Formats: sequence, C-alpha cells, structure tokens
Amino acid sequence: MVYIMKININKNYLNLKESYLFSDINKKVKAYKELNPNADIIRLGIGDVTRPLPKVISDAMSKASLDMSEKDTFKGYPPEFGYDFLRERIKSYYERYNVSLNLNDIFVSDGAKSDIGNLLDIFGNNTILIPDPVYPVYVDTNIMKNNNVIFINGNKENKFLPLPDDSLENKPYIIYICSPNNPTGAAYNYKELALWVSFAKKTGSLIIYDAAYEAFIQSSDIPHSIYEIEGGKDVAIEVCSFSKFAGFTGIRCGYTVVPSNIEVDGVYLNKLWGRRQSTKFNGVSYITQAGAYACLSDEGILECKKNLSYYMENAKLLKDFFLEKGLWFTGGISSPYIWLECPNGMSSWEFFQFLLEKCNVVGTPGAGFGKNGEGFFRITSFGTHEATKEAIERMKKVL
Repeated sequence: MVYIMKININKNYLNLKESYLFSDINKKVKAYKELNPNADIIRLGIGDVTRPLPKVISDAMSKASLDMSEKDTFKGYPPEFGYDFLRERIKSYYERYNVSLNLNDIFVSDGAKSDIGNLLDIFGNNTILIPDPVYPVYVDTNIMKNNNVIFINGNKENKFLPLPDDSLENKPYIIYICSPNNPTGAAYNYKELALWVSFAKKTGSLIIYDAAYEAFIQSSDIPHSIYEIEGGKDVAIEVCSFSKFAGFTGIRCGYTVVPSNIEVDGVYLNKLWGRRQSTKFNGVSYITQAGAYACLSDEGILECKKNLSYYMENAKLLKDFFLEKGLWFTGGISSPYIWLECPNGMSSWEFFQFLLEKCNVVGTPGAGFGKNGEGFFRITSFGTHEATKEAIERMKKVL
C-alpha cells in the first residue's frame, strides 16, 4: 500500500525531461553490450579526464592527509569561502592574465556545476538568456526555479558563437556564457566577448560566465577570463573549475568570483553569495584545497599543462581525420571538444547508433544539448592516445 503524503512538492521539477542526457546514453550502451557482450566500446562522449593527477598534486594531498593525523596540524571545518592560501594563489593565477581580483571576491567550492546551479538561490525570478545548444545544467536549474528562459541561436552560420542583436529586447537578463564552450568547443575572441559585456551594461543584465575550460585556450585572441574585458567586473560573475585543468573530476574543487562592486536593488551580490554559502555550504576539505594549491604552483601549472597537451594531441588527431573526410566541425583548437556535423543528413541519435553499432565508438548526440544541437555530435579528446587512434581507425572504415 502506498502512503500518500499531503505536503507540496516543487512542481517545476515535473517540467524537466524525465531522463538526463548521459543517463540515456548509458542505457543505450548497456543495452547494446547485453546483446554484444564481446564488444570493445571506446567512449569519446562524456567529458571525463583519463590522465592521472600530476605527482606534485598527489604529493601535496598526501602531505595534507598526514597533517590531519597530527595534533598540531589537524584541521576541522574549513572556512566556508576557502582557505586564504588557496584564494591567494587563485588571485595570483589571474594576474598572469593582467586581471586583479580582491581576495574577498573569490569563493572556493566543490565545482563549477554546483555553483552554476546554486547561484540562482540569490536571485528572484528573471528572464534568462541562454545560447542554444547548451550545457544542460544551465537550462534545467532555471526550469526548477520557474524562470522564463529565452534561447539565442547558435548555428553553423555563426559558428555556434551567437552575439547580441536587434532581436533581443532592451531589458535585463541573466545571461549564460561558456567560453570555450561545452558542447561546441567554440570560443569568443576579445572583440566578440566585449559585445556581450557592452550589451549587459546597456540593458542592466548580469552575465554568469563559465570559464571551466579556460586552461585549454591556445589562441592569443581568446580571453581566459571575462575580466580581461573592460567593464567585465561590473556585469559578470565568473565560475571556474579544477576538474579539467588539474584532473579533479573525482576530487571536486572549483571557485566562483563575485566582484564586490556589483549591486542589485541596493544589495551587493558578493554579500548575498557569501551569506548563501555560509548557510548552505560547509566548505571544501583541507586535503582537496591543498591539492588545488599545488596545482596552481609554477610546477603544478607546468605538469597540468602536460596533461592538457596530451588531450590536445588527441584533438588534433580527430580534427585532422574529420578534415580529411570533409566533415564540418567547430572546436578542437582551444577546447577538448569537437562539435561535428553529422554526415549524410543523419540525426544526432541516428549517428550515435551508427557509430555504436559499426565502430563500437560512443559520442554524445547534439540533440541532447538543445534544439539547435540536432544534426550535430560532440566528440571529446579526453580518451587515451591509444583509444583515440583506434577509434579513428574504426571510423575510417565506415565514414
């Protein structure tokens, strides 16, 4: 017998798709494996890292764990906003790009995805402007809050880098920008990003800027931070992560920068975010923050960049292959993602099934990232060299 409670639920959740994109992919791969148990599946879909942590990071975490076993160096609850030693090092990292931050504007967290969702706690209902295709968390968290979401079209014509234009009303928005972009791998240059900052200032809008992939940037004309743009600190909150840069996908650490000068309705957003974090978040462990601190040392950055170079070598192999086949794509230059137009007019899920069955290769259907993702496909360079080369050899036989 089912006991039916009489409390209320958040019915906005009922407006979400029943299943998450990567859950659907896993179900399809599992079903295929059940029918073909000997299939050697190569996964180039989910954006998870495969390289181990640099030794300078693991050594720092090992030392921090030993600190926890000694009376004089034991740490209890961490500061809600992060240890100052890590915040100082994040501040120094930004100085590499001629960006000066206040220490109190840096909030250490357990990852960019969490912060992107949690930031909505400090806002009322707003009109949300999101490029399509888009990373699902931007859309889903706003549906959960019952915000009005408006999509701006990314497409082949604008190389999946939509810009503000006359079609947008002269009113305030919360604008989501990810550059380099997940899923498309495209990245705004200085001039293009400046157009978004100018639009935000003109309309009284706020930009939530996702810089999770900034460490992959290879081109000198692409900013690493929106704060490199004049006026960026007046209109943008920046979210970043150690997940891809340092291989922290299984460790979880990131940070959000909320400039102290951004004021809404007579209230400073920095204070609101600090209040939210101190109430709902108990901070990131000392061991994890010690690893992040080591990541941002000169030696740590050098070692992390070796891993990034490894992934970008995979990206070059994939790019060269798709160029050889005459297939259109974006990404793969300052991003670990390649956004490929499906061949022969296939839909995203048709191409997914085609690669799975003919090559035993798994990618991500673009349709899972929004209406404008239909007909496109995301391939990642996060595999091993061996797996990437094998996947290319398999695809050569069928494409």
